Amino acid sequence: QVQLVESGGGLVQFGGSLNLSCAASASSFSINAMGWYRQGPGDKRELVAAITSGGSTNYADSVKGRFTISRDNAKNTVYLQMNSLKPEDTAVYYCNAQVVSSRGYEYRYWGQGTQVTVSS
Repeated sequence: QVQLVESGGGLVQFGGSLNLSCAASASSFSINAMGWYRQGPGDKRELVAAITSGGSTNYADSVKGRFTISRDNAKNTVYLQMNSLKPEDTAVYYCNAQVVSSRGYEYRYWGQGTQVTVSS
């Protein structure tokens, strides 16, 4: 079983910054890609940023240049530094981890979500 615990959400003003973190407890699993998704009211869940175990990153066009994803493999933790926040960034942010069991099966796990609200 894998558990993802997120932290760092909150209320921030337009132009402000927040740093999200997500720690994975994943004994007996290898963690491949980790990422952040978000879901605004009435919206579908969308990819914000992802990072492989090797450090390759991928960003949604809407956050390029403002958000930075990073990870600490030793701590099984992924971070999302969010700068120049806009009201349209308001959403529940979910951490995601793609893991492989010792038997080679692949699974995907989600965190519980953390609310990010940007006031105008």
